[in-house]
Amino acid sequence: MNNLMIKNLRILDGEPTDLLIENGRIAKIAPDQEAGTTPVEDAGGCIAIPALTEAHTHLDKSLLGYPWYHNDVGGGNLMAMIDNERQMKTRLGMDPHVQSMRHALQTAGYGATLIRSHVDIDTTGGLRALEGVMETAEKLADVVEIQTVAFPQSGLMISPGTAELLDDALRMGADLMGGLDPCGVDHDPKGHLDTIFALADKHGKGIDIHLHERGELGAFSMEQTLDRAEALGMKGMITISHAFCLGMPDQARVEGLLERLAALDVAIMTTAPASSPAPLVKQLQAHGIRIGSGNDGIQDTWGPYGNGDMLERAKFVGLRNNLRSDKEMYQALDICAGGGAVAMGKERRTLEVGAPGDLVLVEGVAVAHAIVSHTPRKLVVKAGRVTARDGATLIEAP
Repeated sequence: MNNLMIKNLRILDGEPTDLLIENGRIAKIAPDQEAGTTPVEDAGGCIAIPALTEAHTHLDKSLLGYPWYHNDVGGGNLMAMIDNERQMKTRLGMDPHVQSMRHALQTAGYGATLIRSHVDIDTTGGLRALEGVMETAEKLADVVEIQTVAFPQSGLMISPGTAELLDDALRMGADLMGGLDPCGVDHDPKGHLDTIFALADKHGKGIDIHLHERGELGAFSMEQTLDRAEALGMKGMITISHAFCLGMPDQARVEGLLERLAALDVAIMTTAPASSPAPLVKQLQAHGIRIGSGNDGIQDTWGPYGNGDMLERAKFVGLRNNLRSDKEMYQALDICAGGGAVAMGKERRTLEVGAPGDLVLVEGVAVAHAIVSHTPRKLVVKAGRVTARDGATLIEAP
């Protein structure tokens, strides 16, 4: 853990002050006149925000560093995109460690000190992707903390042998058990959910399940998930990513689901998509539900979008949820920063004495201005250690 004094910064929209980090935690926030031996950084009047949290991405998939990928598969067929990706990974000879290093370092350069990555486990690649991402997590431990999810992207019940690989992945050290559209992909909700819950229970792990299923189908899968969480006493251990069904028009149905999610302390991860129904963050917050956000896959075989910037993602959260006032923009930022950390089961990143010494210096007149302009970050600090300057990490990507 490093000690660091940052002078002439503004905490969110406050007045200029100084901030001292000792032993990795914020020790003092006040003007400081003492000349000590602690390293000093001059913020130049920049705004300090809590370090960002990338709570839903796929580090093993990005094509960063490759020539531009010309995509011939549209976004209307989920299984076609899954099959295309699996084939292209082999054809391109993708190295999961190299690609996850490139992706993680770019995300960290934008100010994230926490990342949750879903990592493909299937009968084609075996455990290779997890091995690569875990190597990256170990090498970048001083830059960004990476959680891994053992993720059956290509299906579970429709792909015999995957369950055994998932078991191996959890035994190897994957942090969470993943799941994917038990009806839409596997066409066997009971088999899929029974399997992932049995594996999670066996290894004492939480679950993060992708639920793209919409409307009543998604509500059914969500209820089946909650039934098993309740039966196994897994309160606070479940995350539902995307949760498109919570964006359905039937608000009475949605309210019933929100009440159950809150009672079981289920976290919701949303990308605030422009083209799909999505949970409304104000509704989730009204029920006290933990919310995180993420960029999902970036510049991969699924699509050309994304760059790993969670401050830009805060803008998308604001746009998708009609957050306009400065106070509401704080909510968008929190979902992509401290609140996202809480949704990941981690300690909240906040700019208060005693909190982790993770922060980002951003340019702007106000926090809302910084979010919508999302200029390169002047400085990124993790546990009192400077990890990036002017938008680039101090470690060079491979």
